[in-house]
Amino acid sequence: MYDSVDPFIGSEATDLPAPTGLAAGWWFPKPQIGNTHPGPAHPFGMVSATAYSGAYPTGYGRYDFSTEGVPRTVHERPVASGFTHFQQSGTGAIRKYYNYFRVTPMLEPLDALGRTWELDQEEARPGYWAGTLSSGIRCELTVGPKSVVHRYTFPAASQARLVVDASLGGLSLPRSQTVPLRAHLAMLAPGVAQGEIHVEGVPLAAHVEVVAPGWRQLLWYDRRLMPGGTRLDFDYIRPTTLRPFGLMWIGPTTAGQTVEVRMGFSLRGCERAESNLRADVGHRPLAFGWRERSTAASWREHLDHVQVDGAGAEQETVLATALYHSLVKPCLAPDEAPGWSNDGPYAFDICTMWDIYRTQLPLVTALFPDRAAELATALLSICEQEGNLPIGYRMAKGADRFSRQGSALAHTFLADLCAAGVPGIDWDWAMVHLEAELRRTYGEDYLVTGLAHPISHTLDLAVGYHCTAAVARHVGDRVLAEQLEQLAGGWQRAFDPATGLLIDSTYYEGGRWNYSFRLLHDMRARVALAGGDEGFVALLDRFFGFGQPAVRQPGVAPTVQEMAEGYALGRFEGLNNEPDLDAPWAYHWAGRPDRTDEVVQAALVHQFGTGRGGLPGNDDSGGLSSWYVWATLGLFPVAGQDLVLLHAPSVPTSTLRLGGSELTVTADGLTPPEPGGPVNHVLSAELDGRPLERAWLRGDELRSASSLRLTLGPRPAGWGRRHRPPSLSDPTRPGR
Repeated sequence: MYDSVDPFIGSEATDLPAPTGLAAGWWFPKPQIGNTHPGPAHPFGMVSATAYSGAYPTGYGRYDFSTEGVPRTVHERPVASGFTHFQQSGTGAIRKYYNYFRVTPMLEPLDALGRTWELDQEEARPGYWAGTLSSGIRCELTVGPKSVVHRYTFPAASQARLVVDASLGGLSLPRSQTVPLRAHLAMLAPGVAQGEIHVEGVPLAAHVEVVAPGWRQLLWYDRRLMPGGTRLDFDYIRPTTLRPFGLMWIGPTTAGQTVEVRMGFSLRGCERAESNLRADVGHRPLAFGWRERSTAASWREHLDHVQVDGAGAEQETVLATALYHSLVKPCLAPDEAPGWSNDGPYAFDICTMWDIYRTQLPLVTALFPDRAAELATALLSICEQEGNLPIGYRMAKGADRFSRQGSALAHTFLADLCAAGVPGIDWDWAMVHLEAELRRTYGEDYLVTGLAHPISHTLDLAVGYHCTAAVARHVGDRVLAEQLEQLAGGWQRAFDPATGLLIDSTYYEGGRWNYSFRLLHDMRARVALAGGDEGFVALLDRFFGFGQPAVRQPGVAPTVQEMAEGYALGRFEGLNNEPDLDAPWAYHWAGRPDRTDEVVQAALVHQFGTGRGGLPGNDDSGGLSSWYVWATLGLFPVAGQDLVLLHAPSVPTSTLRLGGSELTVTADGLTPPEPGGPVNHVLSAELDGRPLERAWLRGDELRSASSLRLTLGPRPAGWGRRHRPPSLSDPTRPGR
């Protein structure tokens, strides 16, 4: 899969052929751009790097701030003013942004710092990026788990410069800059320096080594050199008093001469930053090639957990890239928790659980249970140290923890890990925090009034109680489990039986239609509430636009009226919005997995493609890309229920390394999906050679099976209609 990854996919505004058929009736309110960047990252690593244009939202690219429709363009073509570190991946408006310690190779005087150069000849693969500035400097980047290595190839120049700006952070757009509160820089030896900045309440330290024999090394402040100075200290910086500052190396170059810059980072001081650099690159005189090969090897190992056979070249590129984007975040940074007294697992850039809990976290749990356990322990430590299980978490302090988006979403992740028997988690310790978290913020309203508004939080909390009850049973507290399960029934109060939809409320980035089809723990009762199978299917068919005409998508700067008319459609938002991610599989509980096949395949062929505009919306830390991986393989996890739903795969054969086991999924009779082509439906199935008449698997079945064989055809034959997936209110539970 490694050789098929294209890190540029999703880095520009959506540019896909106009959808036809069912997909033409979907509506996309949120930004039609993937918001990814092509710069190098390490699998789940702490550090990323990219060419910095200052544009939204990663610092790479050409676009302005955007929350609706097509983003405005601020740069007509790719440009860069240097290369920054720490970026989000595919998110939207996350308030402040990283992009620290910008490194700029330049031939001009220091006064030119901050200008942009046109960027050409870009190339990228996992763990590596290269491009050429219009100044003629060839630039290459690679990263380790806690480090970055730059390599610059200069033309002949009498005075080439390498400038590190320690004051820059955020974006160059209005109100998007990050100002350090405190900072210090120190030159330690020729080619060696250290620095630490305090940004958004967090200390970020860097140990810098520059391999440029014979070059002078200087500090600078306000674009003026400080000859003879070895330290630069700022005890308190106000936004109104900030002047740029940093380090510079200067010297002559011959044509083709290279300069290497390597930086280790830490949230616990400069000494640890240096030790992190040593761990990542050792004491090699030149480290770029070795580090790039090591990171590539790590990516190959991670990406090999999913292999496909028989896919077309373009389809394999989209799938491989989707898997790659699914493994970039969260940033796992063991022993780096700032302000904590203890070492151990730590994670940041969990932006946000609302985006990733349905798809990306189940994918990590399935393929990399050890990394999932590391993340779970980090989340529990955050809760213990800082007071809550976060909905989102960044390399920043403050009250902005994304609580408006959802409640109790970490509970689904932890419940799945508990059900899977993933080792390394203290479940008694976890149980204390899971239960306490349910009573915080929106949880108080749920307990006092039975509802929490926005009403979607009522569903979150009900599912959270169900998930916590499962953990309580695991630790042997049956009385508590029964109490929690009773509270888990509160989801029904959120629905209006007269409409089968959620009651009127405010909604976070959506409306009641696209929040009404979430996969709950008692879908049997949910279907009954909507009038039974026929009533529920009728609602879903309306939502997905069966038989409806094509709709007009929002363009650049859509009007209030245009957006209101779109929301009034009550239509599936085509993977452009997170609440819709699991909705296509709601059909399973009404006995219509064939409808799921239609919706999923329409999304696969119309909403994803190759090229920079190949994503239909924000990738959101891999939440969207993970959806594509699951959907292509013919599997979909139900978060918090240790349950996997089955549908028609889109590749002939796939093999998944699931922890200690290996599962091969075969699709006999597959017609390669394409726009306007026939829909593949599952006609029959076998699990390890035995007939399987249901369109779902328990988690333990998935993890222990070695072969899932599905026979496909162009017309449904009733497979999966009789045996519905399990629900809490089932009088009997098939297979349980």
